Amino acid sequence: MTETEYDYDELGLVAGLEIHQQLETATKLFCQCPTTLREPEESTRTFTRYLHPTRSELGEIDEAALEESKVDREFEYLAYDSTCLVEEDDEPPHQLDAEALETTLEIAQLLDMEPVDQAHVMRKIVVDGSNTSGFQRSTLIATDGEIETSDGPVGIEDLMLEEESAQRVAETDDGVRYSLDRLGIPLVEIGTSPDISTPDQALEAAERIGMLLRSTGKVKRGLGTIRQDVNVSIEEGARVEIKGVQSLDDIDDIVRNEVARQVELVEIAEELRDRDGSVGEVQDVTGVFEDTDSGVIAGALNAGGTVMAVPLYGFDGLVGREIAPDRRLGTELSDHAKRHGAGGIFHTDELPAYGVTEDEVAALHEAVGTGSEDAVAIVADDTDVAEAAIEAAAERAETAFEGVPEETRGANDDGTTRYLRPLPGAARMYPETDVPPVEPDPSDVPEPELLTEKVDRYQDEYGLDAGLAEQVAYGEYMPLFEDVVADGIDPTLAATTLESTLTELRRDEVTVENLTDDHLAETLEMVENGDLPNEGVPDLLTALAKDPDLTAEAAAEEAGLGGADEEEVREAVVEVVERNETQVREEGMQAFSGLMGECMGALRGKADGDLVSQLLREEIQKRA
Repeated sequence: MTETEYDYDELGLVAGLEIHQQLETATKLFCQCPTTLREPEESTRTFTRYLHPTRSELGEIDEAALEESKVDREFEYLAYDSTCLVEEDDEPPHQLDAEALETTLEIAQLLDMEPVDQAHVMRKIVVDGSNTSGFQRSTLIATDGEIETSDGPVGIEDLMLEEESAQRVAETDDGVRYSLDRLGIPLVEIGTSPDISTPDQALEAAERIGMLLRSTGKVKRGLGTIRQDVNVSIEEGARVEIKGVQSLDDIDDIVRNEVARQVELVEIAEELRDRDGSVGEVQDVTGVFEDTDSGVIAGALNAGGTVMAVPLYGFDGLVGREIAPDRRLGTELSDHAKRHGAGGIFHTDELPAYGVTEDEVAALHEAVGTGSEDAVAIVADDTDVAEAAIEAAAERAETAFEGVPEETRGANDDGTTRYLRPLPGAARMYPETDVPPVEPDPSDVPEPELLTEKVDRYQDEYGLDAGLAEQVAYGEYMPLFEDVVADGIDPTLAATTLESTLTELRRDEVTVENLTDDHLAETLEMVENGDLPNEGVPDLLTALAKDPDLTAEAAAEEAGLGGADEEEVREAVVEVVERNETQVREEGMQAFSGLMGECMGALRGKADGDLVSQLLREEIQKRA
């Protein structure tokens, strides 16, 4: 489909954001376990669970949880030497983490929000396996905030403090495998009002909130530590919640593509009503494909499966109609079928293809009683899977007459979305009785300095140029920069090391992610104390990245790095000059540049460049 920029005001676009950001705390939200992520191979044991939805206080079951529970799956959890009984749901949760609460109150100040008088922990039903308990604990901390955008203010409705879910590791034959290292990390959820009216405003609002979060210096950084959900609707469409947008830069594209999808679905609904279309009864059409050359269908039949079909009267040309880049109405039907274990569907708008012949398509139409204005969708799989999958596809086809179904969708990497489950309702929330309420006290919480203000201060107070000041303020090492400068490290040395030097090492494929804050602080301290020249910093950090168990001092000693005295430096310089004596006599000081590099290489980070330069000039002048 061609990309269209719509008149969003005319379409009645309404959008809102939910920003989920992990906090940088020492321990998890309801236990004392560390918030450090682990590798799956570090797991020391596993256990399994089956989860089922529970009723709310009023005896209701949430529709989204009920649908999720229809998919019969076993959940396997990877536990570690740090995993506790709270994480396994074998012990009640402890008190709400005080450090996480304080950071959340700082965020509330930056969003101009009003803290609640008393915060009560609630249970939010989640039965997709991402929490061992079958629910997520969530606490309302503040309400009624606002941020500014170039298209007007955007309200902030609520600020929640939640526990992060377990990390999905892999699909298994029986269900899903999760890792418990991430479960319970403190997480804030920021929900905006539906004040956003264009894709560009959605992006700007998300960027503004992201900047405010990073201004605290107390949020985790890196892939997966911040996620955005986007709620989108147009006047003739419906509210759709899009989960798991990983990158801020994708938000405007997500909104544009969802608007296009809803516009197309509204037009398809109108066309179906004009055609007086309908969805027929599910039928077994295995006999049509007994001698098929289709690998997918033959594979299912050879394994004892069946082919199930649903006639779609009046759907010809509409099932294959593109509603978003590389996604069609048939893709929507397929998304629903896949939730029941099927690989997907075939439909007659795309057949003959995939080994299905023209004669088989004609026989299929005849078998289900459809004609040239109709379409047919089929699923080939194990009998139980095929029946459940084609029923799900048929139910989604029924909603095509209504236009846009309210639902929760997942964000894809290409800016499109896929069906996940129905929208959750109020029945998914009920009180947590194991954790007492707390009374947030914002009086002792200092208001953080904005990143934009830090940039200005770094220039004025530390003499950094504008570009470096912005890199440091917005970079992941900003809290460390502030700590080491407060301890007496030269600001320019700290800034260039944490931004320029680490960037260059990454480009050289040094595993800088192995470097801890202690490694970096110790390295800077060695330079500040004269125990390591500036030129030795890259070599020392490279050595530490290779063996992170060492201290900076031990790594420097093992690598032969450190401050050489003037006599040692002069000896090395003299050796280089004498080895190139002919060149020195002929070129004089013009030989300086080449010999300087040779001297620094010979000293291997043991000497300061200024001292080497001074001594080299002296030795050249003696011989020139």
